[in-house]
Amino acid sequence: MFPEHRPRRLRRTETIRRMVRETHVRVDDLVYPLFVKEGSSIHEPIESMPGQFRHSPDRVAPLAKQLSSLGIPAVLLFGIPGKKDASATSAHARDGVVQQAVRRIKDAAPELAVITDVCLCEYTDHGHCGILDDAGQVSNDDTLEVLAKTALSHAKAGADIVAPSDMMDGRVGIIREELDENGFEHTAILSYAVKYASTFYGPFREAAGSAPSFGDRRGYQMDPANVREALREAAHDVEEGADMLMVKPALPYLDVIRLIADEFDEPLAAYQVSGEYAMIKAACERGWLFEDACILESVTAIRRAGADLIITYFAPRLAELLS
Repeated sequence: MFPEHRPRRLRRTETIRRMVRETHVRVDDLVYPLFVKEGSSIHEPIESMPGQFRHSPDRVAPLAKQLSSLGIPAVLLFGIPGKKDASATSAHARDGVVQQAVRRIKDAAPELAVITDVCLCEYTDHGHCGILDDAGQVSNDDTLEVLAKTALSHAKAGADIVAPSDMMDGRVGIIREELDENGFEHTAILSYAVKYASTFYGPFREAAGSAPSFGDRRGYQMDPANVREALREAAHDVEEGADMLMVKPALPYLDVIRLIADEFDEPLAAYQVSGEYAMIKAACERGWLFEDACILESVTAIRRAGADLIITYFAPRLAELLS
């Protein structure tokens, strides 16, 4: 008996499949993360992230021009300072490594939106995301002041968007207040609203030299088993003035991305983190997966789940494929 429905009719050719495709990834959806290391003429490969590098501030200007020419709209900067201390003073120094990089990028490619990661783990000698109290625990409220100073220093350097990733309670509110009081009311905040204590951050910590010297970050990052908590975290950040939200990691948390996308109207970013990148690269290098197809499928899944922006180390290759 002839089937009443034949969905295969709309899968017959690539042209028809394109016509009825429900989810589209665009170059405009991409953000490229960059590691900026203090020094000069640095182009240092990251062993655990093949194809990714640590760049000195003087090397980011030509890279910014290249990324802009590909149509990539934004970069996300992570700093690797020359000196670290318990108070993370390099994080908010006027001549800090991120501050230098922001100025150089804005001079070279002013059309490129610059997002800066606001956290202290790269700048503290103990590797935690905040200031320690006398008992050796991360002090939430003592950390807030340093985060606010760091965000303000990034804005003064020319950052378009600051992105607090520390997961301290109340940090979005105090950063918004600090920016507004100093005339940077137009600087946007992209909050790492839903950041899980994930094992997928391993390669990043090697790349940025930010692994904690003791303990772990489960005391302030979210439990991977929780999803209702994600709604509470995002709601708090929206109330405090976040302009955009983020879920991190991406692929293991597609259900969370969909939940946040359905609940909130703010633009939503998802971070395809270092471990996700490293897994795909490793499998492809062994011939177990086809790299370009795997890249496209993975980011399409993130977009389909509800993300408006995708932060990914694959951004340059994606820009070439999508063109």
